[in-house]
Amino acid sequence: MRASRLLSLLLLLQTRGRMTAPELAAELEVSVRTVYRDVEALSAAGVPVYADRGPAGGYQLLDGYRTRLNGLTAEEASSLFLAGLPGPAAELGLADVVATAELKLLAALPPEPRSHASRMRERFLLDVPSWYRSGDDVPHLGEVAEAVWDQRPIHITYRRWGQKEVDRVVHPYGLVLKGGSWYLVAAPPGGSPRTYRVARVLTLETLPGHFQRPEGFELAAFWTGYAKEFRERMYTAECVVKLAPGRGELLAFTLGRDVVEAALAAAGEPDPEGWLTLTLPVESITHARWLLLRMGADVEVLEPPELRALMREAVAELHKLYG
Repeated sequence: MRASRLLSLLLLLQTRGRMTAPELAAELEVSVRTVYRDVEALSAAGVPVYADRGPAGGYQLLDGYRTRLNGLTAEEASSLFLAGLPGPAAELGLADVVATAELKLLAALPPEPRSHASRMRERFLLDVPSWYRSGDDVPHLGEVAEAVWDQRPIHITYRRWGQKEVDRVVHPYGLVLKGGSWYLVAAPPGGSPRTYRVARVLTLETLPGHFQRPEGFELAAFWTGYAKEFRERMYTAECVVKLAPGRGELLAFTLGRDVVEAALAAAGEPDPEGWLTLTLPVESITHARWLLLRMGADVEVLEPPELRALMREAVAELHKLYG
């Protein structure tokens, strides 16, 4: 265990350069005192690691030092072949690069990891878009990706919800692939970052010059916060329903697993017939009507009264058609 941690510490310093003891402790999930002991152990083993003192100090390796202790286990090598998603790589113009990198990696691996990685590629496939929908048409994705990489400002014409077109000059910070759709995280000069669906970029012009990324900006952290805020904004209403026995999976498919599992966990005991009373967050009353009608007689709306009235009207209209 300690040998693996020492190797991880060494590779962190080799790939990232100077790092403080608290930063290393956070990456390795150990205490700062453990980092001190591990650095002493590396020094005793002849690894040229030294410390700079002061506010901007930290540990780093002697310039030019490179370790060869970077061999991959069979499992680690196999996992890399799940990271090369062929669809997204092709959309970014990297399909040939990914294929070449995979071949080079296979050729460089010893026999056992090579065999394990080959079986992984033959037997597992990651298909990003969900059923019943294809990925977005993203003709400007390559230009966006190039601007993200080179830190170049871009001028875009963007189609917002409701077909309204707007012009924006933005600094592109990163790209996120979510459910088969590409999203650009960007900010106007001097402004705060927001998201743009790349499929809605109508025109794009890369502008001269370069911009500086905000210090401390992390794409993953921003996206996690944005996704949480989006979910909270999305659910603007609430309804109370009775759910028939054994229909939890169907309701989860209809409304979303996270929402339904949280409601089931908060529910009380079922009634004598096995029906559960659930409180569910919904986007709106009209949207809830459309979704819950898909459940047929397996759900009864109890509250709010206006949603119950909408359900009753819908059933009356259906009776006229099929009665």
